[in-house]
Amino acid sequence: MRERLDCAMIATTCTEDWMRPWAGRHWAGRLHFHNPLPSIDINSTGAADRLACSDMLLRRYDVCLVPVNESNLAWARTSLLAARGRLSTPTLALVGKLKAAALNDLYELGLNDFIRAPLCPEELRVRIERLLEGRRAPTQAWPGAADLPSHHLAEGARTYPAEDPRLVLDETALCSTILERTGIELDAYAAATASRSATSRESFRAAKSKIIERFETAYIKAALGRHSGNIAMAARSAQKHRRAFWALMRKYDIDAAPYRSESPSKPFTDG
Repeated sequence: MRERLDCAMIATTCTEDWMRPWAGRHWAGRLHFHNPLPSIDINSTGAADRLACSDMLLRRYDVCLVPVNESNLAWARTSLLAARGRLSTPTLALVGKLKAAALNDLYELGLNDFIRAPLCPEELRVRIERLLEGRRAPTQAWPGAADLPSHHLAEGARTYPAEDPRLVLDETALCSTILERTGIELDAYAAATASRSATSRESFRAAKSKIIERFETAYIKAALGRHSGNIAMAARSAQKHRRAFWALMRKYDIDAAPYRSESPSKPFTDG
């Protein structure tokens, strides 16, 4: 175990009173808590980008400790999404009164670990050590990471994949099997696509339109394929009016004819 661990506390204005007592040294000087950034006003412009934009500053610390409760949960979600693939320092949340669904959501968006309040220094130290060990052995952190190309591993201090390879879905494969995909897989793809768009110069409207277009196109084609080009059955299974389904086909220039040569679909039954 390391003699000293340095934690960067990323407080928001609604949690600064909660974190203020922890500033300084604790546990015989083996844990040091720092305030590298002023408390973030979650309602200010650019608040969601503060974590990602502080990557260089935060590299000197072993972990980012972010207090998260109901008051700043929405900010934490958007901040983790913006920081995924850009932040080198592991992120650990100090959570208060959050339910399992919220915690799972934070994990999906890039949180590395969490610890519940009240803060226990010994538990925190163990969790930080495990995170650091995972950075030293990235192939153990994500199954199959050893097979990733070298560009999936970040340069410099970052020694773990920029994105969890379980979330990096092949777009062609996803589109061809979209009706069999789970909500978690589709959410992960949408979040990853949105994250990439947010770091580019693409506008929100353009990025959103692109994601919707890809989803609608893939869904229409998959539905037609499942029902051998029968538009009425495909529309019924999608729970859309046939005219609305046909309008989407025209919008994306999708022809049902190629799907009619495929093997007959299974009889459609309600319920």
